[in-house]
Formats: sequence, C-alpha cells, structure tokens
Amino acid sequence: MTDAGWDDLKLFLHVASEGALSAAATRTGISAPTIGRRMLALERTTGRTLFVRSQQGYRLAPDGETLLEHVRAMQKTADSIADWKAQAFAMPIVSIGTDAWLSGFVSEHTSEIRGKEDLFRLCCKSLHKGVDFTYREADVGIVNRRPESGNVAIRRSVAVAHSIYRASGLAEHETMPWVSIGTESSHSPADKWVFQHHEAHIRTWTNSPELLPKLIVAGNGRGVLPCFIGDELPGLVREGGIISELTYTMWIIANDDDRHRPEVRQVIERLDALFKGQAKRFAGHKA
Repeated sequence: MTDAGWDDLKLFLHVASEGALSAAATRTGISAPTIGRRMLALERTTGRTLFVRSQQGYRLAPDGETLLEHVRAMQKTADSIADWKAQAFAMPIVSIGTDAWLSGFVSEHTSEIRGKEDLFRLCCKSLHKGVDFTYREADVGIVNRRPESGNVAIRRSVAVAHSIYRASGLAEHETMPWVSIGTESSHSPADKWVFQHHEAHIRTWTNSPELLPKLIVAGNGRGVLPCFIGDELPGLVREGGIISELTYTMWIIANDDDRHRPEVRQVIERLDALFKGQAKRFAGHKA
C-alpha cells in the first residue's frame, strides 16, 4: 500500500464516486482506457480487489469500500493543508495611492500606518497624475482637490504649502536659472507654476518629480517644492515666503464600498492622525 501514488488514489476516488470509467474520464480529462489500466495497477499494488466490474460499470468491492474511506480521509487532510497554505496569502491588502511627494512621506511613516500586530498587507503607490477610483487604482487615495463626483467617502485633512528653494551654497540672485518638472509630467498647479511664470529662464527640467529636489540641491537653480519636502532637505534654503496660490487642502478618499472594511478604515484613521500631527510642517510653518 505504501507504493500507491496519491495521483492514482485520487483517480480511484473519481471512479468510485462516478461508478464508471467514462464518467471519471469526463471529470478528469484522462481517457477511459488509461483510467482502467491505472485501476488495475492500483489493485496489483494494494494486493486487493477494489472493483466488481460489469457492463453496468465499476461497483466497489468490500476492499474498495475500505480504501474509499481511507482516501476520503486523505483528501480531507490534503484540503486542510491547502487551506492552511492559502492563509499565508489571504491577508487583505490596503493600497494607498497619492502623488510622488506624498507617496515618499507615506512610505517613511508606514510603521505609524500599520502596526506589527495588524493582519493586512500594505501597498504604497505613486500616482502623480491622480488617483482614478473608476479602475480601483487604490483603496485609499490622498488627493489635492475634493472629488466632485463618484461613489467615494471623503475626509478633509491638512493644508499643504509650497515655496521656492535653492541650494544653500548659491547666493540669491534674480538671474539665477530655474529648475522644473517637464510639461509632460506636470499635473498639479505647483508642477506647472515655473513653466507658467519663468519658462524663458528654465535651464534644467525632469520628467520625474522625485529628481526635482536633487537637481535643486545640486545647484542647477531655483525651483518650487512642497514645504514639507523642501524644509526637510539638507542643503536647501527658501527664497521668499509661501506661494499662497499653490496652497491646497489635502483630502483622504476611499471608495464608499471599501471604507467599511476594518483595515481600510484603520488606515484612513491613521493617515488622518499622521497628517494632522504634522500639520505645521505641511503648512510650511518652520519650527
């Protein structure tokens, strides 16, 4: 019996359940002659007569009835193992989508968003052009304007300010060139501000928002950054005050069908607490 393979035992289960080779063939996709040969081989392996064969089909012999009980128990155990294995991949996922600036901030504070005991997986998405809930790009979105339509739950958060920054090693001068995000990657008013006001003086630009502060720090010129980014980077200083027209209110949004999921609700609450706990930093109020 120790030599009986699990594949043959599962095939035996199909034949025993269906009572015919043709029906077992339909269920398994294995031809009836092949199944018949494998059942004969299983009888030789076990040393038992498992079936009473007739024109009406395959009826279990007494030893077949005994084997069926064992195989059903084995199948139940196999199913339990499969369920146990699947649990490793069954934890719910919460995805957070926001622009390139905030996605970096969120990733730096994931320990405040998901605790060690929280049983959900977290996905942080950089969606600089905005979060599209039509295609469920994220479970929780952080956006720079209040949605006017859609089946979404909305929570007002903190104000986000912007200012002009330059490398601290450069003296302020009106002829200093500008650094900007390229027009093909500009989606927010802040992204577009330099092109709209100083296009002729742009000497350096990038299609990646993540590279913009690096280019400014490297001394390529002045550029516009969110204050919560620019104020925290060593080697940068502000020029002038906050650009009031670029200040926006942050909104935390979720699909209305998802917001009642415990893990989604938990993430929303913790994001809100995180942002409000650093409201002064986002508003550009230096310590």
